[in-house]
Amino acid sequence: MNVVHRKPAHEDDRGAITDILEDNDVECVTIISSTEGAVRGNHYHKQTIQYTYLISGSMRVLEQEADGPVEERVLQPGDLLTTPPTIRHTFVAIEDSTFIACAHGPRRGKQYEEDTYRLEEPLWPRPA
Repeated sequence: MNVVHRKPAHEDDRGAITDILEDNDVECVTIISSTEGAVRGNHYHKQTIQYTYLISGSMRVLEQEADGPVEERVLQPGDLLTTPPTIRHTFVAIEDSTFIACAHGPRRGKQYEEDTYRLEEPLWPRPA
């Protein structure tokens, strides 16, 4: 799982400037809010790279490569998660949260469903 914490590139008495993405092609930028307990994802994309930047709250993220082990991590504000194609992913809001989802590939706007493949067995809730 590729998570980095983005720190401000510049700060002064006016505030801070934080570069979320550098040298990446992005075709779609989406703001998503989630209420506490909300589950998003439980899918993968065959061609799309997804960048998820948490603005506020906290979210549990689960990722799985093919039939490999499920990796789990908690995202905090300022964390940037990069999800490459074919990686199964799910987000669970630990508290009310807002994040930015950026995409490079056919998962954008009205084309969202063209590269979104729902999981038959969801990563969350975990199977009993």
